[in-house]
Amino acid sequence: MSSAGQAPEVFAQRPRRADARRNYDSLIAAAREAFAEHGAAASLEDVARRAGVGIGTLYRNFPSRRHLFEAVYVEEVRALSNSAEDLAELPPWDALVAWLHRFVAYVATKRALAEQLLHDSEIFQSCRTEIYAAGEPLMRRAQAARVVRDDIGFDDVVRLISGLTMAQFPSPEQRDRVLGVALDGLRPPAASH
Repeated sequence: MSSAGQAPEVFAQRPRRADARRNYDSLIAAAREAFAEHGAAASLEDVARRAGVGIGTLYRNFPSRRHLFEAVYVEEVRALSNSAEDLAELPPWDALVAWLHRFVAYVATKRALAEQLLHDSEIFQSCRTEIYAAGEPLMRRAQAARVVRDDIGFDDVVRLISGLTMAQFPSPEQRDRVLGVALDGLRPPAASH
């Protein structure tokens, strides 16, 4: 399922000319960095400066801060969703675990953006649909291979992992250990020993 099909209003903004596309992509990358460093309050002037463009170019591409939030959020969801295809050749358990690690990294760094979007907004709902469309097949494949419990659904896993990302960890290593414990809980009882 393509993100472009899920959120056409965001992707319709993408410029077609190569120079305009470079500016757009630079603005997305700069906004991603600025939001990661400073949260939702990051300065739009700083975003434009990081991208190497004027503030007018930023506003031509993103008429408001919300438009920029949405575009960055959708781009991140698109990358996360596309990563599921990259994992298709791995064994079922390894593919699911690798994708869930990417999901954790995505959620941990995108909390500020998600908080700025209304959870019932069309963009947020489209992105949620996109994430489920990418992750559910990985989970069903792992369940079919009997390496994941069959009494849980993907929504259970998303809620488990999302809850884990709400905690503050002193280091990425501790976060990964806790994630490992949570992932062990997905295995069928006989496989977890």
